[in-house]
Amino acid sequence: MSSYYGPDESAPEISLERAFVAGDVVTGVGFGAQVALYMHCVLYLWKRRNINRSAIFLLAYITTLLSVEVVFVVVQAKTVQMIYIDNRNYPGGPWAFFLATQNAPVNVIFYATLFVLTFLSDILVLWRCWVIWAADGLTGVAYLVIAFPCIMLLGSFAMGVLWTLESSQPGLSLYSERPMAYGTAYYAISLSVNVVISILIIARLLIYRRRLRTGVPGARASHYLSIATIFVESAALYSVFAILFLITYATDEPTNQIWLSVASAAQEIAGYLIIYRLADGRAWQSDTMRISSVVAAGMQFSLGTGDDM
Repeated sequence: MSSYYGPDESAPEISLERAFVAGDVVTGVGFGAQVALYMHCVLYLWKRRNINRSAIFLLAYITTLLSVEVVFVVVQAKTVQMIYIDNRNYPGGPWAFFLATQNAPVNVIFYATLFVLTFLSDILVLWRCWVIWAADGLTGVAYLVIAFPCIMLLGSFAMGVLWTLESSQPGLSLYSERPMAYGTAYYAISLSVNVVISILIIARLLIYRRRLRTGVPGARASHYLSIATIFVESAALYSVFAILFLITYATDEPTNQIWLSVASAAQEIAGYLIIYRLADGRAWQSDTMRISSVVAAGMQFSLGTGDDM
């Protein structure tokens, strides 16, 4: 029988620690993908800075996003170092040290950056929802459509602030009863915002798809109406993983640490994909439907003229 050299801790605690380290690895992988997408977006947006007025704004947005993500990755790596290297002989083990030091600056910054990243990403998707609904020229309708998601986003912001403050209080942690209640409510509202917006975007794009299929050339229509376009524009990538995190977090399943890292990275990646399409000129704009309708009308006119000749 082989000797046991593992920690003198309970099986649930060991599972949590394994998931914590795995989540840190996932964060690093996600960060690499974000840096690659950021560089591509910067190259496209910089070339179009004198043509597209929103290019500078989007450059500032993604730079802010990446800057906050850098801080998030650094403090997460620092937390792992503090837990498993600097204080590995802490009474009760690494996880006990983590739970006992939630008010340490590095942990406070971790929660704050995670909250800011989520809020920035939610704002981007909300803006895209407005753009897509306004693409038919009905800006008033677009404002009415996003009114409810805006209220939900404000509620998410309030719960996120409470979750961040409660999780970083002395004697409390991400897994304490009250912070867990706030955290579950926060992520439930945040996820609901994304699901509602995703449904609104998908529904509108499907309506556009049906209207344009007969009048716009297939190659041009595919830029705006393909399944890939609908998936990217609706940020569905994040919603899938956020649901997995919410379920595992609410049920206190150790793998929630992994899904938290995956969901956070997926949310940022979904935003970069949207901006990449904007920079490349393939994303929906507020005048996309009007231009497409003009193209369709021109084609019908040309066809009609040809028939008369």
